Amino acid sequence: MQTPLSSSHSTTTKTMELILLLVLFPVTLSVEHSLIFDVTLSPGHQTFPEFLAVSKVDGVQVTSCDSNNKAVEPRQVWVKKLLDSEPQHLQLEVQSCLDASQDSTVYTEDFKQHFNVTTEVCFFQVISGCELDNETGEVSGYNQFGYDGEEFMSLDLKTLAWQYTERAVSLKQKWDRDKARLLLSNNFFKNICPQWLKKYLDYGRRFLQRKDLPSVSLLQKTSSSPVTCHATGFYPNRADLFWRKDGEELHEDVDKGEILPNHDGTFQMSVDLNISSIAPEDWKKYDCMFQMSGVKDDIITKLDKSVIRTNWVPPSGFPAGAVIGVVVGLLLLLLCITGLFMWTKKTNGFRPANTSDSVDRHSDPN
Repeated sequence: MQTPLSSSHSTTTKTMELILLLVLFPVTLSVEHSLIFDVTLSPGHQTFPEFLAVSKVDGVQVTSCDSNNKAVEPRQVWVKKLLDSEPQHLQLEVQSCLDASQDSTVYTEDFKQHFNVTTEVCFFQVISGCELDNETGEVSGYNQFGYDGEEFMSLDLKTLAWQYTERAVSLKQKWDRDKARLLLSNNFFKNICPQWLKKYLDYGRRFLQRKDLPSVSLLQKTSSSPVTCHATGFYPNRADLFWRKDGEELHEDVDKGEILPNHDGTFQMSVDLNISSIAPEDWKKYDCMFQMSGVKDDIITKLDKSVIRTNWVPPSGFPAGAVIGVVVGLLLLLLCITGLFMWTKKTNGFRPANTSDSVDRHSDPN
């Protein structure tokens, strides 16, 4: 986890820049690259670190540190190379982790007091970071605080003013008058964070700027369930997946999911299509399209029953007439075979098997 504060700043200020964190608030990235810091503060928890910080580049975890280990852990091979090649950078990260781990108690106590938290265990989260547009060079940032999954405060970087929800109005007077914190936040988001992002991109260019196309499948639970178009294994996450009819994107009868991470650093997403009102002869009009930023060719998958993967087994309500007909037919056949067997026995009786013939027929030809 990165924190760019110099040693001249107070410990409290360092934590404020370091406490930029948790992916609890989903962020839709509309730029080329991003550096996000996630932090979870969980005072009083016995099995979870009281301070856990993670940094991510373009959605890929690059480092982590917590109050238990008090060390910075690289999460990618190329990040380890960066830390080994630039020991001064590693030292800064380690010191930042130690400072933030110690000072996070100041903020958790502050938040607990204002939220009147009486339980021993609670969770505070923050997500912050910067975004960089490669083409225009434009930089933007965000800084959001949350408690138990709900955002209660954020920083408007255009006006350098804190935005509070009704739950956090009691913090307004104290935080608004802390102008030093606002100036440091502004410097971090506009200058330092983009510098670190560019450094990560330099070291991890081959990994971060690769283009991995997904495998796309059509899935269905039952014959009447929506058909799911599922794409997995793609990178980066600047991609889109949608259903079309006659080449036009559909906005009705579809349910689009979020982009989710895979364990290997790639991503997956799904979009459902309600087929209840689609006539069988019209299926050929529909397809699922996957698009990725920077990739010219799209992946188009036709809505075709023959390619849908399912574990569905026809239910017991299979057409009763057909079932009864099959059963009756089998019973009649069985009766005929039994009658023939009994007639043959009555007429000829049982004959012993011809042993020599049987042996000849089943003997090993070798």
